[in-house]
Amino acid sequence: MTEFTHFIGGAPAPSQSERASDIFNPATGEVAGRCPLATKTEVEKAIAVAKEAFPAWAKTPSLRRARILDKFKHLLQQNAARLAELISAEHGKTHDDALGEVTRGLEVVEFAIGAPQLLKGEISENVGSGVDSHALRQPLGVVAGITPFNFPAMVPMWMFPVALACGDTFILKPSERVPSASLYMAELLKEAGLPDGVFNVVLGDKEAVDALLEHPDVKAISFVGSTPIARYIYATGTSHGKRVQALGGAKNHMVILPDADMDMAANALMGAAYGSAGERCMAISVAVPVGEKTADALIERLKPRIQALKIGPSSDRAAEMGPLVTAAHLAKVRGYIDRGVAEGAELVVDGRGFKMDRQGYEDGFFLGGSLFDRVTPDMTIWKEEIFGPVLSVVRAGSYDDAVDTIGKHEYGNGVAVFTRDGDAARAFAQDIEVGMVGVNVPIPVPMAFHSFGGWKNSLFGDHHMHGPEGVRFYTRLKTITTRWPTGVRNDAEFTMPTLG
Repeated sequence: MTEFTHFIGGAPAPSQSERASDIFNPATGEVAGRCPLATKTEVEKAIAVAKEAFPAWAKTPSLRRARILDKFKHLLQQNAARLAELISAEHGKTHDDALGEVTRGLEVVEFAIGAPQLLKGEISENVGSGVDSHALRQPLGVVAGITPFNFPAMVPMWMFPVALACGDTFILKPSERVPSASLYMAELLKEAGLPDGVFNVVLGDKEAVDALLEHPDVKAISFVGSTPIARYIYATGTSHGKRVQALGGAKNHMVILPDADMDMAANALMGAAYGSAGERCMAISVAVPVGEKTADALIERLKPRIQALKIGPSSDRAAEMGPLVTAAHLAKVRGYIDRGVAEGAELVVDGRGFKMDRQGYEDGFFLGGSLFDRVTPDMTIWKEEIFGPVLSVVRAGSYDDAVDTIGKHEYGNGVAVFTRDGDAARAFAQDIEVGMVGVNVPIPVPMAFHSFGGWKNSLFGDHHMHGPEGVRFYTRLKTITTRWPTGVRNDAEFTMPTLG
C-alpha cells in the first residue's frame, strides 16, 4: 500500500495530519494507498514557501521560464506511458484514454512555452508633449489550482503551465482520490530545472481548500468540479479578495438533424457518451434527434453498439470502457438509472446488470452502458449531471424545439450539432447559449491556443482557462506614463492633469 506525501519546496513532505483517506484501485475494489488530508498549518507552509520563491521566479526572464517548460514537455513525452499508468490505476480509465489525456495536457504546455509572445506589452509614444505611455502584464504572485478526479493530469495542466510561464508560483490541490499524477508531474518539473518552491502539491480535502481560499497571500484560484462547489469556491474566494475562475457542471447535448450521417452520429455518440465511463465534464449525456424517424434510426444504431461495449480494466488494451472511480460513485450512478425508470423514461439498455467475471476484478466498480429513450425535461436524469455511462435521448419535434430544450437547461458547457446543412449549423453555432460548440464534432474541447469554458452555471468568473484567457487570468495589467523633463517647473498644478 502506498503512503503518499505532499510535495513542498521541491521535495516530498510527509504529512503531520492525523486524517487520511483511502485510495482505491477501481478495477479490483481494493485499497491501494492512503492519501493524507492536509492541516491548515501544512497548507500555510506551502503558501509561505511559494511566496518566498515568487520574487526570483517573477524576475526570471520569460524565455528562461519557457525553456524550463520546454524541458518539462520533453520529459512528459518520454514518460507519457508511465503517467498514463498512474492515471488508470487510480481513475480506472483505459490506457489509451489516459494517454489521450496526457496528450491534451501536453498541448497546453506547448502553448505555455510560447507565452512570452503574449506577455509582450504595448507602447504609445508622445501621448502628450514629451510623454510616453506603456502597458505591461505582471504576475499575480502565489496562485492555486483545485482539480477533480476525472482528469488527474490534463486539468492541472490547463492551469499550472500558463501560471508558471507568466511568472506566478503555484500550489496544486488535486483530488484526494487521484494524487499520483500530480506528484509525478512535480518530480518531472523539478527534473526540468524548476526552482524549488515554484510548484507545490498539497493533498487534502475541504480543510485544505478553505485554507487556500482564505489565505491573503494566495492571489488567485482556479477550480474545476461540480457546480455547487464551483459556486462555493467563487463566492468564498472573491469575498477574500481573490481572482477566481471556477468551472462547474455540465449537461452536454448533441442535436442530430434529419439530414445527418446517422452512422457518423451514432459512432460519435458512443465515444462521447461512454468514453472514460462518462466521467467527463464534456461528455455528451443527452442526444436530441429531430423527428421521430431520426430518433428511431439513432436508437436502432446505438442499442447494439452499447450492448457490445468492451468493458474491462485498464490492463486490457482492448477495453473501450473501464470502471467508475469509487464504489460510492457507482452507487450514485446506479441510483440515477433507478430514478429514470421510476420517472417513466424508457430504459433501452440497462447497464446495471453488467458483471465483471474476470478473476481478480469481480469486486471492481464496473457498470455497463445504459441508454434511455423518451426522456423529458421534467425528469431528473435530464436535469442533473450523472457523470457516468448513461445516455438520455430527448426526442424533438423540430429544430426550434431542440434549441429551446437546450436553452432551458441551467448548464451551458458544451454542445454539438450533426448535420450536412451549413446554414443550419451556422445558425445553431451563433444562437445557442452554450460556451463551446461542435459542428459534426462530438466533444468540442478547444485546442490549447484557444480557451476552455462554458456559460451559465458551468462557469463562475470572467476568464476561461488556458489560451489567451489563461494568460490574462494569471497576470495583471500595469500602465506606466513617463515624462523626462528638459527643464524644472516651479509651479504646481491643481487641476486634472492634461498631457497635450
